[in-house]
Amino acid sequence: MFREYLRYVDAFQPRAILIENVPGLVSFEHGGTLHAILDALADLGYGADVHILGAPYYGVPQMRWRTIILGLRGAVIPQSAWPEPTRHAPVRANFTTTFDGRQIVKQPSPETDAPFTTLREAIGDLPSLQNGERGEAVKEYPVRPQCDYQRALRRGSIGVLNHEAPRLSAINMQRLNYIQQGGNWTDIPDELLPKGMRKARKSDHTKRYGRPMWDGLSSTILTKCDPHWGAFFHPDQNRAFTVREAARIQSFPDHYVFTGSQAEQYAQVGNAVPPLLALAVGTSLSAVLKEA
Repeated sequence: MFREYLRYVDAFQPRAILIENVPGLVSFEHGGTLHAILDALADLGYGADVHILGAPYYGVPQMRWRTIILGLRGAVIPQSAWPEPTRHAPVRANFTTTFDGRQIVKQPSPETDAPFTTLREAIGDLPSLQNGERGEAVKEYPVRPQCDYQRALRRGSIGVLNHEAPRLSAINMQRLNYIQQGGNWTDIPDELLPKGMRKARKSDHTKRYGRPMWDGLSSTILTKCDPHWGAFFHPDQNRAFTVREAARIQSFPDHYVFTGSQAEQYAQVGNAVPPLLALAVGTSLSAVLKEA
């Protein structure tokens, strides 16, 4: 697909380019694909480079990493084009962090002391729901905003939309009874586990059937909040995350409405770049363009 993107770059010749992808792009084909992208951009007259950014370092309350390629037409892209992390967070990379022998993950400086955004700060002010409960399309906030994150994401909102609990199956509800905050599939009795997981090592698949901690980060929001694939059980309500909770964890403001089926809404949220991360990159790139 990157060749199609480059076709547009060639046609429109923008002053700057931005490509976003998963961290695995760096090691894919032993770095061959990333080299091909950078070489093709150079052939089109763009000085481009790459870094991996951690979303929680920019206020997003989840463990999400993204590869960001930036380039300038007719110039070398300066390091200031990538935003400096503004938060510290308890995350570590589980992917290749070097490219051509250099470290490409942007880390907070030792002076960065602002804390990460917790899951409680992200979704703790939203209405309680039962498994499968839908309720009114627009729900009232049950409490006043409890932190700056909630105040910012409520701005311009008429209420809580896209907040309907998916219906977990009876077997998943049974499994959920055994999982406390911070727990996962290893807490479930073997007879209730899917057959394919009964022989798995306890150290594997640590996010599956997980119930995250209120004061920690969420795991990466995927295109569906299926507990079989991640830690998508609510911290203290016996249900899975709603679309709105997934959107809050992605840093979408509450006034942003998702449409289509519930499955399509989850996919829209999970496929997105977190707005706070996009804002950080866009702001730093804009500053470079203003200086050029």
